[in-house]
Amino acid sequence: MKKYFILAHDVARSNAKIAVSEAPEGYAVEIKPITRSLAQNAKLHALITDIAKALEWAGAKRDVETWKRLLTAAWLRARGEPIEMLPALDGHGVDIVFRRTSELSVNEMIELIEYIQAWAIDKDLSV
Repeated sequence: MKKYFILAHDVARSNAKIAVSEAPEGYAVEIKPITRSLAQNAKLHALITDIAKALEWAGAKRDVETWKRLLTAAWLRARGEPIEMLPALDGHGVDIVFRRTSELSVNEMIELIEYIQAWAIDKDLSV
């Protein structure tokens, strides 16, 4: 059985401690920042959809997923985080490897959305 606790107050912390003490052998505990919210995800995709409809990149219209990868990679570079370009496993071209937006914390998602909004404003888009 999986349990999830948001450590927002003493009762939640107490319940988490109880769950840990009662967990069977072999279970694991992970403590990490909360990842993005559904509302943040919806806002991110709405912004990127507007950009995909309005702009071309490298001479062509790009789909939302491509724009998400481009914008996320640019934001990560702006933050000083590594982006890797690796030879493709099948030997044809390269692949870019970086963090997925589903793994971002709430605060990181705020930063990414603000970065995309500023980028769009710089391109004279009203998003």
